[in-house]
Amino acid sequence: MSSPRAKRWLLAALGLVALVAAGCASDAPQDFLNNQAGPRAERADSLWDITFAIAVVVFVIVEGLIVFALVRFRQRPGREAKQFHGNTRVEIALTVVPALILAGLAVPTVDTIFDLDKRPDDAMDITVVGHQFWWEYRYPDLDLVTANELHIPVGTPVFLSIEGATDDVIHSFWVPRLGGTQDVVPGRTNTLILEADEAGVYLGQCKEFCGLSHANMRLRVHADPPDEFERWVSEQQQPAAEPTDATAQRGRELFLQSACIGCHAIEGTDAAATVGPDLTHLASRDTFASGMFELNEARLRAWVADAPAEKPGVLMPSGLREMGLNQEDVAAIVSYLLTLE
Repeated sequence: MSSPRAKRWLLAALGLVALVAAGCASDAPQDFLNNQAGPRAERADSLWDITFAIAVVVFVIVEGLIVFALVRFRQRPGREAKQFHGNTRVEIALTVVPALILAGLAVPTVDTIFDLDKRPDDAMDITVVGHQFWWEYRYPDLDLVTANELHIPVGTPVFLSIEGATDDVIHSFWVPRLGGTQDVVPGRTNTLILEADEAGVYLGQCKEFCGLSHANMRLRVHADPPDEFERWVSEQQQPAAEPTDATAQRGRELFLQSACIGCHAIEGTDAAATVGPDLTHLASRDTFASGMFELNEARLRAWVADAPAEKPGVLMPSGLREMGLNQEDVAAIVSYLLTLE
């Protein structure tokens, strides 16, 4: 029979193996060690490769010397473990060698940091604002505001001015396959440059614990071919479509007469608040609630009816319990929202 202590060690080892296995996948969407999709991510990865290789060599040498010392100078029957104190040459070597290694690593590290921090002349400006628990994106040169799904053109560097809402908490913006991470601090503007050389959707998320739905504060970057990006911009610059269906028309009236108008903006209507995401072209997005849910009628109904039950900590009130809506009202509002393409 194995002892309880042995069982605990076995369970701990199995737990460690499970954690390691959970992080292994050939198609992991946020794998920052493989499949970099932009020149800046590749540059940072090259620095990582150099640093990691040196660290492995140092680890093997140090651990090898420790194992050698434990075996060579261990206590044996009839002989005590060898004792010694102080060795000037060894102490000098242990000081000089690490210092030289760090000095050598400092050269490519500093060069990479300054190089990645330079604003390219042809960069596109986008302002990122972090909120609990969603992302706001402003395109100042395009007179465009959207949320949660960031669109950028392939092959064009994007200069992100990252801000934290003044009444919010600290967040961290991270798109692993396109670049590094940057803190989102209330009242402060930090910068980050992204660039994608392959079209596709790149997943990211907040990397700084920010409350109950920190893990649900996700984001998507759509890297579009230039012509598709131009088409997207043109569509996003249009005001919201006027609903023609009677149910959607009633939903529009309910939206503009309820508390919804105090938080959201819909271009072309009286809704112009900035507390929550801009909904002018909500139906053109693949997801909502900061990428937490696929955008479809069933999910939207559940969200409008009782958002706090769907996403812990969300600031949006419950439509049924706090806004005085009934199920028919919810269905009408959702019908209207689905026209906002």
